[in-house]
Amino acid sequence: MDEQQQSDPLHGVTLEMILNQLVEHHGWEKLGQIIRIRCFTNDPSVKSSLQFLRRTPWARTKVEELYLKYRRNASKGRKAGKEGA
Repeated sequence: MDEQQQSDPLHGVTLEMILNQLVEHHGWEKLGQIIRIRCFTNDPSVKSSLQFLRRTPWARTKVEELYLKYRRNASKGRKAGKEGA
């Protein structure tokens, strides 16, 4: 594995994995409030959202940024839990 792959936090993570984790954490309603796109607010599904995100770069970028923020916050929470133990 080269350096660029090691430093890319999205390496090996599919868009479907990202979407499923965000939906599990936030739910469709909250996700639609955070990122204002119709595929999250009007009859949402993973399949339709993936289709939209794959052909809409700006929306995909917003979802990836939210996922990275979620991962950073989750990582901080785990570290804080270990320090408090």
